Amino acid sequence: MTETWDPTAPGVLRLPSGRLVRGRGLARPLPEGPTPDFALYLLGKEPPAVAWESKWVRWPDFRLPSDKPAFAKTLREAWARAESDRVEFACHGGHGRTGTALACLAVLDGVPATEAVAYVREHYAARAVETPWQRRFITRFH
Repeated sequence: MTETWDPTAPGVLRLPSGRLVRGRGLARPLPEGPTPDFALYLLGKEPPAVAWESKWVRWPDFRLPSDKPAFAKTLREAWARAESDRVEFACHGGHGRTGTALACLAVLDGVPATEAVAYVREHYAARAVETPWQRRFITRFH
């Protein structure tokens, strides 16, 4: 089993199941400490190559994923991998798209969809999830 994220490190979200995931903004430098085993990049254009396994979900800034079924499938993979791997979620700023994906991940982990935004804002970042349509997307995610 891989060393997990430090649960007290900035950007690390503990899900109700105990899984730890890291959210971050790619506009900031890579945090110190271990690198991800797997990352999910939520961007409007393909991200630069990284030294770890990653997947890209086309997701324009302030919008929703371009391919919602593909996003849901990849999110489920990330959730399963977070049980034993260091999993990172990232967009440019680390709030809107990353916060939305983390809220959907929380729904997968058992947080009621109507409470997922509040959960992520309390445990990850107060500015997570930026638009009304991102909030609506989370309440409809299953």
